[in-house]
Amino acid sequence: MRFSDNGYYIERYVKCDNCGMLIYEDGIQAKVAEEEKLFCSNWCIEWAEARAKGVDEPRIPLPRQGIHETA
Repeated sequence: MRFSDNGYYIERYVKCDNCGMLIYEDGIQAKVAEEEKLFCSNWCIEWAEARAKGVDEPRIPLPRQGIHETA
């Protein structure tokens, strides 16, 4: 989502080119299949790359945030 310079209104809605989730910050620019796109996460980049390579149902492990392994 892009707010106006004065912050009083939403200038435009910016969504991930892969999953459609609203992007509130800058997002992640990446080139997939020779096309520059905007993504919300590295997971979406990996998924889009797999689809571009012809994988019908990519199995990309979800990120495990907040889980700390103990040694």
